[in-house]
Amino acid sequence: MPSVLITGASRGIGRAAALLFGKKGYKIGINYLNNEPAACSLARKLKNLGVDSLMLQGDVSDRAQVRRMFSQMEYHFGGLDVLVNNAGIAQQKVFTEITDDDWDKMFSVHVKGTFYCCQYAIPLMQNAGRGSIINLSSMWGQVGGSCEVHYSAAKAAVIGMTKALAKELGLSHIRVNCVAPGVINTDMNDILSENTLDEIKQTTPLGCIGTPEDAAEAILFLAGEESRFITGQVLSPNGGFVIG
Repeated sequence: MPSVLITGASRGIGRAAALLFGKKGYKIGINYLNNEPAACSLARKLKNLGVDSLMLQGDVSDRAQVRRMFSQMEYHFGGLDVLVNNAGIAQQKVFTEITDDDWDKMFSVHVKGTFYCCQYAIPLMQNAGRGSIINLSSMWGQVGGSCEVHYSAAKAAVIGMTKALAKELGLSHIRVNCVAPGVINTDMNDILSENTLDEIKQTTPLGCIGTPEDAAEAILFLAGEESRFITGQVLSPNGGFVIG
């Protein structure tokens, strides 16, 4: 059975992805930072589905903790077939009020976290002669979001990393792609007011907010054989909010 490590898997898109991968027969590494009850709940649900899972507490912005997670994956599952870099944070702030700490934390989680996880995943995939890495960006990483400059910049960096790494790893038969969701109904978007959400719905051609499953289906597609000739691409499930 193939194995997948999903960062930030205890909730939202990560949780939905874990359940989808589980239903496809994957062995699953459940990374979480603080929400152990939610991670335990997911592990129990996967166990009920007959899925072998491993809880991996760790901060993706800390190299030592990331190294430990991948060592545990290798020991428990014997390797790694798919990496989903999903862990993330969000913050809305006027640009002139963003502090050094705000900026550094945003880049540490999204960019450094993706960097560390990829560095430790690649040797395992090279040993196997194949692999798939899916990095989570955002439509704001494609077009920019007002009052989310640091978030948009970090997510744009993830897109750049994805495209460059895809070129570098192609000969190793490791595909690297990106999912850039639109507004998804997760607790990360609790910062958005009802009025803002209504405005987004009205300006989205499909007239709705996305679900975690919408993003998870895109992730699963990019992980599987159905996308074997796709690498270095950005798939953006956003209801038509961003086209082009």
